[in-house]
Amino acid sequence: MTRYLNPAQTLTPQGLTTRCTVVIDGTHIAYVGDAQAIPGDLEAKSRSEFDASGLTLIPGLIDLQFNGAFGVHISDEPDRLWEAGAGLPRFGVTRFLPTLISSAPSQTDRAIEVLHHGPPAGDRGAKPLGLHFEGPFLEPQKIGAHDVSLCSAPDIELIKGWSREAGVRLVTLAPEIPGAEDLILALCERGVLVSAGHSLASYDQAHCAFDLGVRYVTHLFNAMPPLHHRDPGLALAALDRDEITVGVIPDGIHVHPDLIRMVWNCKGAKRMSFVTDAMSAMGMPPGRYPMGRFNILVDEESARQEDGTLAGSVLTLDAALRNAQRFCRVSLAEAIAPFTSVPASLLGHDGGEISAGKRADLVLLDDAGEVVATFVDGELVYDRSSYENERS
Repeated sequence: MTRYLNPAQTLTPQGLTTRCTVVIDGTHIAYVGDAQAIPGDLEAKSRSEFDASGLTLIPGLIDLQFNGAFGVHISDEPDRLWEAGAGLPRFGVTRFLPTLISSAPSQTDRAIEVLHHGPPAGDRGAKPLGLHFEGPFLEPQKIGAHDVSLCSAPDIELIKGWSREAGVRLVTLAPEIPGAEDLILALCERGVLVSAGHSLASYDQAHCAFDLGVRYVTHLFNAMPPLHHRDPGLALAALDRDEITVGVIPDGIHVHPDLIRMVWNCKGAKRMSFVTDAMSAMGMPPGRYPMGRFNILVDEESARQEDGTLAGSVLTLDAALRNAQRFCRVSLAEAIAPFTSVPASLLGHDGGEISAGKRADLVLLDDAGEVVATFVDGELVYDRSSYENERS
């Protein structure tokens, strides 16, 4: 069975294209182009069609930093990571990295086990691309909403089970703390993307980390010293190196919108990854939500500890995409890469763009940029009209 989509616009690697047919065959995109030139072997197959008239088709969104949602805090309850991902297609997310903030080894081990066990029967949510361990090798003075008692000095024994093959795809650490060099080298050798974050690294220390193999920076400007004209630190080092991709939380709270625009002007779309850093209250009403030993106060826009320290966000990735366009003063076509092809490339995922042979993770947007439908591996997993009818 093939699925045909004929949206008003399709966002391909060449830009927005009109009158373009996209054919899905199984889990992958089989054809993108003129409806009159579809190969005969595809034409011969039975087909189904989804009404995409008047809509814009974009690649599925990918979130590299997702701590939880819908009442689930993944660090506390790694067994519920599939549940946390189940509602993400409503926001256009097709792939994500379940993120554990600094945790006991028993929790990180359990997360690896849960990931290997696979989804429950009938799962129709966004698919995890692996795991992101944000800690525990962090600078205690830049701990943010992490529990300092769960932070640890670098110890090669603590990462003996961490590898790409085990499902660990991204590790955030403070590269300047004693012993971090050995961890960076070991993780890079095992195919894990290593990120600098929650750090007091100096400008020179950051460059040394990049020379060792660090290729990402976690939530740029947050949990690190601000830019200073005599002591520029990790932030400027990341902006200064062409091979470094920076993660940014575009909620307008973690980083000022105009500073996000300046980062865009410096790094460009291909070296930025917009993330939510969402916590358990994303998709939930305001209130108090547990995060380890902390109670997090959540309003309509932010999540904070009682002392006002930010504790992740309640940002959804589709809202982040709309914000990025507004903050950076760019079009949808210009803004899309940091949500799709950039994270896909960082993790070696065969998705992130609409072209033949790529994973059929697709999202249909209306003129307001709101999600109408989401496909994961070619399967329709979210249909706004059906969802609204069920809730009415």
